[in-house]
Amino acid sequence: MRRWFMRWVRRIVAVIAIVAITFFGARVYEIEGGPPLQLWHSYIPREMTRAAMERADWAGYIAAEDAIFDGVRREVTEKLEPAQQVPSNRYFSGSPVNPGRFAQDWNRSFVLKPEGEPQGAAVFLHGLTDAPYSLRHIAEDYRRHGFVAVGIRLPGHGTVPGGLTQVDWEDWTAATRLAVREAERLAGAGKPLHVIGYSNGGALALMYALDAIENPKLSRPDRIVLMSPMVGVTRFARFAGLAGLPALLPPFAKAAWLNILPEFNPFKYNSFPVNAARQSFLLSDALQRRIAELASAGRLTSLAPVLTFQSVLDHTVSTRAIISALYDQLPANGSELVLFDLNRSSKVSPLLTQAADDTLEEILTPPPRRYRTSVLADAGGGSTNVFERVTDAGLSEARTVPLGLTYPSDVYSLSHIAIPFPVSDGLYGTDPDPADDFGIQLGAMAERGERGALIIGADTLMRMSSNPFYPYMIGRIDEGFAAVAAPPAAPAVQPAPATVPADEALPPVLAPEEAVPSQAP
Repeated sequence: MRRWFMRWVRRIVAVIAIVAITFFGARVYEIEGGPPLQLWHSYIPREMTRAAMERADWAGYIAAEDAIFDGVRREVTEKLEPAQQVPSNRYFSGSPVNPGRFAQDWNRSFVLKPEGEPQGAAVFLHGLTDAPYSLRHIAEDYRRHGFVAVGIRLPGHGTVPGGLTQVDWEDWTAATRLAVREAERLAGAGKPLHVIGYSNGGALALMYALDAIENPKLSRPDRIVLMSPMVGVTRFARFAGLAGLPALLPPFAKAAWLNILPEFNPFKYNSFPVNAARQSFLLSDALQRRIAELASAGRLTSLAPVLTFQSVLDHTVSTRAIISALYDQLPANGSELVLFDLNRSSKVSPLLTQAADDTLEEILTPPPRRYRTSVLADAGGGSTNVFERVTDAGLSEARTVPLGLTYPSDVYSLSHIAIPFPVSDGLYGTDPDPADDFGIQLGAMAERGERGALIIGADTLMRMSSNPFYPYMIGRIDEGFAAVAAPPAAPAVQPAPATVPADEALPPVLAPEEAVPSQAP
């Protein structure tokens, strides 16, 4: 019996060894065929430690940030080889996309102060591989409403992609707490606190709010606003660390990267390290466990209302996880989930999958629900008029309301990266404001030609990068200021009072495929 057992053990070990060697060899073959690492991949800025952030004030964090950007200038920009000094390289000082040439470098942390006495404090948390740029429009809206807006550059971001190779998600949570402290200091005691998060920043906003439930030293948010929150990522992200194992050997350093791409975006990394995928999984996994534990203990009753804006089609985060792991766990506390459906009247609608019509019912818990749901979609049948299908918390019947908006005929859906940007955004907008110039207009490109000539793939240019329903979204966010005395804001698109008859109800919407970590912002 013992011999038989040992024989099977040896066989299992041999199979595991063969699989490991095969995986290692395939990974080495894959990375060796890719582009070489550059200075911005190998240089790692020295960020403030987690312990230092817990003790630091805002001035100390900004001083450390200034030193980090000085280091990038010395060690990357000033050391570029002639072949790297090209217009498409954001690290080349002569490039039109070099952040140093703009009136404000939105890679850096920012503070927007209102005129007069602050009415509240708001903290803005950007996404993975992203920068504070992504939330600047919403931060400005908060400032107009009398809030102090603090947007922090999370460790590892805004500088060089190499900065994400060694950062931990706990570093981001420490930076979040620092930003909250500064926002409250500037706003003054007793003022409302709002936390706004996009993508990975959405997970950080939720994690802070959960920490505040258990830690009385942390101020509890009065409102949580999320855009494309990273509550769940792909199954691949769970094992992303394995893809980086060959990088333990110096000759295979490129294995530490899932993507090595040109850096043409002034406010976002295109290259994506294995560690970034790994940390996003660890954060979302810890977040889901915390939500489940506090829900089971009945402690989510003190959580602030959560307002989430999410594209049904999302190739970066799981819409299913947002519903099942977050919203279905929330108490009846006034939370709402807003979903942007696809456009069935678009030019490419004949190419959309048949399964699209059935998926929302599979991921959305049948009503009644403890939260309000709003689904924005076109009426179908060739009409691009957009309606809002609303199911109030505790009710089973949906009401359908016309919005006076239209879905652009050449857009079949929003995307993960589109939500926080108006169509007038200078970088990502489909109709960019000429005064909002950042050297390149990624959202307005509709070029045609032969494949293989561009430094990026066509799928990158095809991905929707701004939100045609941004005025609606801002109007919904602005509803949260009703109880706060503030200067009047610019008018936003509001739902019309008329209701569409029941026989004109909206079609169900499409659920996303699960995410690809290398696409995460």
